[in-house]
Amino acid sequence: MQSDFQHGYDGGTDQVQRDHFESYVSSQENESFLASQLNRYQRDLDQLDVTIVNTTQQRQTLDQQRNTHLVAISSLSGRVARLREQLTQLRDEQTSLRTRRQAVTPEYSLIGGLFFLVAGLSFVFGDLIISHEIVAYALNIRDNMEAWAFAFGLAMVTVLLKPAYDRLLERPYQEDPARNRVRYERFKLSLAVFAMLTLAVLGWFRYEAYRTDQLKAAINRSIRQLQQQATPLDGSSVPVDAAVLTKIEKQLQQSTELNIALVSSPWAMLSFVLSGLLFALAGAVCLGIGLPVVSAFWFRWLQVDRRLWVLRRREKPLLAKLDPLDQILSEHSMQQQLIEQQIDQLPADATLQQQRTQLIATVTEIGNEHRLALTDRRIAQYNDGYSNGNTDRHTQPKAGNRLAQLRPHEAIRQLLRDNLKSGSLE
Repeated sequence: MQSDFQHGYDGGTDQVQRDHFESYVSSQENESFLASQLNRYQRDLDQLDVTIVNTTQQRQTLDQQRNTHLVAISSLSGRVARLREQLTQLRDEQTSLRTRRQAVTPEYSLIGGLFFLVAGLSFVFGDLIISHEIVAYALNIRDNMEAWAFAFGLAMVTVLLKPAYDRLLERPYQEDPARNRVRYERFKLSLAVFAMLTLAVLGWFRYEAYRTDQLKAAINRSIRQLQQQATPLDGSSVPVDAAVLTKIEKQLQQSTELNIALVSSPWAMLSFVLSGLLFALAGAVCLGIGLPVVSAFWFRWLQVDRRLWVLRRREKPLLAKLDPLDQILSEHSMQQQLIEQQIDQLPADATLQQQRTQLIATVTEIGNEHRLALTDRRIAQYNDGYSNGNTDRHTQPKAGNRLAQLRPHEAIRQLLRDNLKSGSLE
């Protein structure tokens, strides 16, 4: 192909207008540039289409995998939630039981509580015996079952007094010792004074009973001596002297009077009354101290601890089921998060479609510009050829004269130039 320099040289020699060739060169370069740009954008569009297809397939695959994990998570979450709810209920109950167990802390040890309980029951049984004696003899109830039933009712007054002692003295003192200490100590002091007074009366009455027993023993010895004196040594049967009988009867009458005096003594009455009151009050106090202690240990050991043991046994199979499910659920959740991260890293469909739309618009625009540039190049090529042909047409008649006027080597060069020019414009 003829070079731009040579074409310009020939055009200048032939006095051809250079605007046509300049327009041709500009259009040709613009057309080449637009063609390369069009190819480049077309390759980008093809690559973007491939990316869209691959992204769509990857997104569908990842969505299917995520849905699989979501279904598994939904199924496992329900089971795990139920197991955790059961485990929470068990642990809440354990916490509540431990709190109640800690709150029920007895002031005395178990041995002390049992001691007070035994003492209280002893007072109740003692009061029961006293009540039976009172019922059987003083009230003249001869039926044994009725007497014991009535005596048992009287002895249960101790149980009646126990709630009063608990609510008025023992419980307020345990809840607020500083505030109720004075009243509690006054009651204890009064009970101690009453107990000492009762013991003093009982001691005096026992002394009176002991003295009466000694007097009765002396009378019995005197009666036996009188009987021995009235009985012959050989063992023969001899009528007893009336004087001896009189003395014996008198001694028996004295013994009877001693019994009556002992029973009708004010000390006897005070002994029965005060011992009954003391046994009732002391029984109520001892039961008020002992029963809460025994009840507290009963609650702590046989109720709370046993229930905690049952709850721990129920907790173990729940944990054995829950731990593997938690691990599987965690694995599914982790895989779901990884898949969601991969999905987030994929280009967005809207962005890809927007890029594709922009590339299509760019390719269309460049294609239109390339078409116009191609048209301009062809028009410029045509105008340049037309200009050269028009110049050759005007110089054609004089060509022979012109060649004849040239030197041989110039003529040869002119012929070659004409041949080349005609060949480049074909």
